Amino acid sequence: MRVFEFEPGLYRLQPSFMADGKMKLLHVVRRYGPVGGMERYVWELTRELAALGHRVEVVCERCHVEKPPGIKVVELGEIAQRPRWLSYLRFGRSVARWLRNNPHPGWLIHSHERLGMHQVTTFHGPPFASVRERPWWKKLSLRVAMQLYLERRELATAQAIIPNSEFIRRQLAHYYPEYAGKLTAPVVPGVLPGPVREPHQVEPGGGVIGFVGREWKRKGLPHAVEIVSQLRCARPNLELWVVGPRPEEVQHLFAGWSGGYRLLGWREQAPYVEFDVLLHSALAEPYGMVISEAMSARVPVVVSDVCGAAAQVGPEAGEVLPLSASPDVWAGAVERQLARGGAVPQFVRGWDEVARECEPIYLSTGASPQAEPRHSR
Repeated sequence: MRVFEFEPGLYRLQPSFMADGKMKLLHVVRRYGPVGGMERYVWELTRELAALGHRVEVVCERCHVEKPPGIKVVELGEIAQRPRWLSYLRFGRSVARWLRNNPHPGWLIHSHERLGMHQVTTFHGPPFASVRERPWWKKLSLRVAMQLYLERRELATAQAIIPNSEFIRRQLAHYYPEYAGKLTAPVVPGVLPGPVREPHQVEPGGGVIGFVGREWKRKGLPHAVEIVSQLRCARPNLELWVVGPRPEEVQHLFAGWSGGYRLLGWREQAPYVEFDVLLHSALAEPYGMVISEAMSARVPVVVSDVCGAAAQVGPEAGEVLPLSASPDVWAGAVERQLARGGAVPQFVRGWDEVARECEPIYLSTGASPQAEPRHSR
């Protein structure tokens, strides 16, 4: 049997974080609640782990919703979010201080942040180390140095690194080959069941293209506008519905349009069942929850190949295109999805599956002692 014996600034693996066949799991995330893609992942995962009978605690800055039953939630207080590297550092120190005052011997720590005191970490976004490929003058700053330090510390400390997509797994292996042996198989997000689109034939001159995403530049809205504008030459009643950004942020993209679009702003739930196609031509997308949500609603999708969720898009669900493809190629792919007949197969992945995929990772983590990183103190 192995346990975690607390030492200042570090949990050190000794015998077991299990009791009566159940695990004792401490998750760490700054914002707890379904208030973003990563936060939704942690919210659903922790609730499912608790439903499986494991003891689950969450340490966060703030819980943004009513605390779920069966999970102890500790709020440390919010920290200024800028500069980001400093907020990461201060939050990590707050967690370390709380652990010193509240030792948790026998608990496994699963972090979703830039910590240095965990056994498992989940990578929800692209590695900051991609900055190495930029010109040298863009790398000479305290911000870059600290972000690289915090990212490397997170990976060096972890015994298991869980990427949330195959795309992120490949990036981590590329930028940090020395830690590739710690990478697990991707544990991709689940999706909550909801209303589904009724199969129907889209009228030849119309249709509704959906775009969903607050970070509209990174998620490719200008490209989507260009693609739909081209399609409207043959489909004059085609509409583009934009969910996420404030209308005033993106109104300029539609200069010269006389109708044919709706700017819906942010909504807790996108109206997927009203879409005939989801268009997600993102420039960089670690996963892309909107893709799996649309597929769960039986909406066909056309997405870029830099989306993590592209691995789940089979030919029956839509098309995956390289960003380098011309607008004509993109327009052709969207047209094929608009013209398709029959029902789209429903994408199904419960959050209970995500929890069950994490269980063997936790167990494997307890098999050998954790080496103390030199920079962890």
